[in-house]
Parts: sequence; structure tokens; C-alpha cells
Amino acid sequence: MTLPIPAIDLREGRVVRLYKGDYAQQTTFAFEPEALAASYADDGATWLHVVDLDGARSGRFENLAVVAGIASAGRLRVQAGGGIRDEEGVRRLFAAGVERVVIGSLASRDPDTVATWIDRYGADRIVLALDTRFRDGVWKLPSAGWTADEALTLDDLLPWYQARGARHVLCTDIDRDGTMTGPNAALYRQIATLAPTLDVQASGGVSSLDDIAGLAMQGVSGIILGRALLEGAFGLRDAFAVAARADATC
Repeated sequence: MTLPIPAIDLREGRVVRLYKGDYAQQTTFAFEPEALAASYADDGATWLHVVDLDGARSGRFENLAVVAGIASAGRLRVQAGGGIRDEEGVRRLFAAGVERVVIGSLASRDPDTVATWIDRYGADRIVLALDTRFRDGVWKLPSAGWTADEALTLDDLLPWYQARGARHVLCTDIDRDGTMTGPNAALYRQIATLAPTLDVQASGGVSSLDDIAGLAMQGVSGIILGRALLEGAFGLRDAFAVAARADATC
């Protein structure tokens, strides 16, 4: 089953979106994060994806109070990440009511450590955010708020994590992120080939209900929806309906 998952990106407590991960190309929206989360729950969402963009650059989750407020309302299951650099950060998010902690830079920089967290907390509670950018013929893994490339590539890490019991991977084509130019279907086909047992959350570029149908037909487990919902390209209820119809044909 493919689940559309609304996303909220936070910077200084405000709802924002970046263009291709560029902090200099930020759009700020007037929505209050808690009210926006409640509206997504009203439309049938069960999960919410939250990114702390401040933490992604500073190395420490900085919008914890906002995330804790959303989680404590009890209407949405929350997966959240941004700036998780050590186990203390993982524990802080769990203590705030987050059900799945999203590990970004550290998942590509120090996979051995992240693998121990998967063992300790369970594969269902850790999401690997292997955000990627195609450069020089390979899928590279930028970190630190997408500002520097790690040595390992997507092809290196996906089979490695699969062998160590990982379950959830969220993969964003950075060059599509925030662009509403359509998702990179070829990327998700490659992921399915490299690590077929992982539950893949697709992210980046979704702009239409046709995009959702196409991704669902590819068998991704989740579709992260950010700018398209914020700008009203389609409604969340329609996204659920389209994903369900596509699942039924597979």
C-alpha cells in the first residue's frame, strides 16, 4: 500500500519550503505549523513528515517544541528529522512523541552507528534519509543541509543497510525538491533494484495526482507531499483516493 504523507519543513518555527535544497531560495508560508498539521489530520492523514531545516545545518534539532506540540495533539503519527548527530538527539525526539526518527547526514557519514540504532530501537522506528543528487554518473549523497558530498554513494549504502535489517528509507532527488517538476521515476526504479526489501518513501518534485499514481504503480510505500499541498496543486483527500486506486490495479 502506498501512503501519501504530508510534510512540514520548519525554519525558526515557521513553515517554509526550499528550492532544490537552497537556503537562499526559501518560500515562507503563512500557516501555523500546529494548525496546518491539524488540517492534514482533518483530511485523513495518519502520518506527518517534519524536517527541522535549522537543525539540518546546525547539527542540533532546534524546532523540538513545535514538533512536540504536534505529536502531543495525538492526531498524527510523526516522523521527524534534521540535525540528528548522536544518540541523545534520537532519544530527545522519541521523548517528544516522535514515532520515527529520520536520520539524514549521519546515515551516509557513519552507517555503523546508525545500524546500531536500528538494532537498539527497532527497524520500524528509524528512517534513513538518503537524499541524493546525480553527479558525474553516480547518485551522490550530500549532507549537512545538502551542502557537502559524502564519500559513499547511494549504490554503496542501500544494499548495505538492507543487509543490516533496515526497513524504511526516504530518498529525495535534491534537484527535484521544491520544484514541482515531477518525481524522478528512474531513481525509484534503481532503488527497487538495489534494495528490493526496503520500504521506500519517495520525495521531491511531486506536482500532480498523475505523479502520485505513477509512484504508487512503482510500489513505493510512501509519497512525501510538501509544496504541492501548500500551494494547492491538489488536495490531500484526492491524493489518498488516487493512491488507493493505483494500489488496487497493481
